[in-house]
Amino acid sequence: MLYLERPRVAGQQNNTEGGFVSLTHDEVERIAQLARVGVTEADVTRFQAQLSVILDSFAALASLDTMGVPPTAHTLPLANIERSDVSRPSYEPDAILANAPLRQDDFIRVRRVLE
Repeated sequence: MLYLERPRVAGQQNNTEGGFVSLTHDEVERIAQLARVGVTEADVTRFQAQLSVILDSFAALASLDTMGVPPTAHTLPLANIERSDVSRPSYEPDAILANAPLRQDDFIRVRRVLE
């Protein structure tokens, strides 16, 4: 089961009211520091609200009973759709090599990569 409860720090209030998660100013700054992202005070205020909404969504998902639901990678059944491997005629080498900048016989000549 997924638990989204944050570790409690001595002297810190629990910021969940009625099941809603509310990040503190310091927590948002810590998240920004861990992500190596510089934030302004306006950013912290904006991200505080946005990240709290995201955590609320995860908390709602975590509260669902998923016993008996098989794990899936996709919500819809998928099947590989592949064309049959049928041989078909190719282009003529002269037509393909007409746009090559350098040509040597029936090959495209390129600069040496390794000396």
